[in-house]
Amino acid sequence: MIAKTERNAIRRRVHHRIREKISGTAERPRLNVYRSLNHIYAQVIDDAAGVTLVASSSLAAKLPSGGNVASAKEIGRLVAEQALAKGVRKVVFDRGGYLYHGRIKALADAAREAGLEF
Repeated sequence: MIAKTERNAIRRRVHHRIREKISGTAERPRLNVYRSLNHIYAQVIDDAAGVTLVASSSLAAKLPSGGNVASAKEIGRLVAEQALAKGVRKVVFDRGGYLYHGRIKALADAAREAGLEF
């Protein structure tokens, strides 16, 4: 069995490889996702300017449980609505080194349904 710290180190290496290939611009910022055991966080970031345009999380939204697919869908919808309000329609998806499965996929699908293009 892989230890928790080792698994997180592997995820960080994968995320570093992903970040070498993608970056957010003013025209197409990066939708970054971070998930912890109890919560999920999403940010829309313009890497060229070094600015976070929009941020949302299950912690800030005061959802009863942030560690499930339902709350990931809610956060995806919230971050998409906030981004559209700021005039951001197209983004680059950064899965943060996590597998595109479960909560990460649910957040991405909800953001697409709410109007973000990626």
